[in-house]
Amino acid sequence: MARRRRGLPVNGVLLLDKPQGLSSNHALQRVRRLFQAQKAGHTGTLDPMATGLLPICLGEATKFSSQLLEADKVYRTRVELGVITDTGDAEGAVIERREVPALDEDTIKEAISRFHGEIDQIPPMYSALKHQGRKLYELAREGQHVERAARRISVYDARLTAFDVLDHNAFELEVRCSKGTYIRTLAEDIGLALGCGGHISALRRLETGPFDATAMWTLEALEALADQAAREAELMASDVLVDHLPALALDEDAYQRLIHGQKFLLDSALLASELADEATVRLYRGAAFVGLGRIAGKADGVATVAPKRLLSSAADA
Repeated sequence: MARRRRGLPVNGVLLLDKPQGLSSNHALQRVRRLFQAQKAGHTGTLDPMATGLLPICLGEATKFSSQLLEADKVYRTRVELGVITDTGDAEGAVIERREVPALDEDTIKEAISRFHGEIDQIPPMYSALKHQGRKLYELAREGQHVERAARRISVYDARLTAFDVLDHNAFELEVRCSKGTYIRTLAEDIGLALGCGGHISALRRLETGPFDATAMWTLEALEALADQAAREAELMASDVLVDHLPALALDEDAYQRLIHGQKFLLDSALLASELADEATVRLYRGAAFVGLGRIAGKADGVATVAPKRLLSSAADA
């Protein structure tokens, strides 16, 4: 007999302003309990010291959270110069202190400019990447050091946002970057380019994919809402996660084939010509989102569409 899932079938997306000192998973569980949700997940880990945008997916929305794994992100960070820590941030142990040379804005901007575009970055030991089945930060805490291969990342923009000439040991930086970019490592590398090293003392995520900080909720604000209905009213629909994908409207025949796991034909030559083989598409029955399909082949202006990931409630849409 299948076990009944505990909680309510709450579906949707919440943009959480993760507080400092809380892990992403602990923040996720706080939100899940507030909504009494059966299922929840997030779309990209933030370090405990980091704050800001953490999209939380509830219920059916978790099926589409992977769509944000490739998303670009925007961060704001504060870099403290002259102090190098084992973690690259203020929570780590100090392993070296160096004198900070006299700096001005132009010197800092020039150093930052060296890290624009596609660059190779070596992931830090204090990260959740795995080596032989164990997370690197676990090995680091045991005093182990593992050689890590450099990974190609993209820094689309990195700009100086604050620098006090009277206290030239710190500056603030805003970075727009690809997935997999470690801001701690970027800050360390910029510090080394300035001749003194450094670490970050604050980190805030401002954007991820299509989402920005304007619609974020704090845990305190969520707790202050009157009841469950008020909280659920603030959730975004699950298809907000896939809004960047082309959309297809289903007729009744196509819909029935879809929910029974069968392929259907898209006989619109215009749409078929615009969609590449294996492209992922959003599928709708009227105004109701029912899930994702993929283009499984094209011939003579007709595309074959196969189900890819459907809502459990698709049959009731």
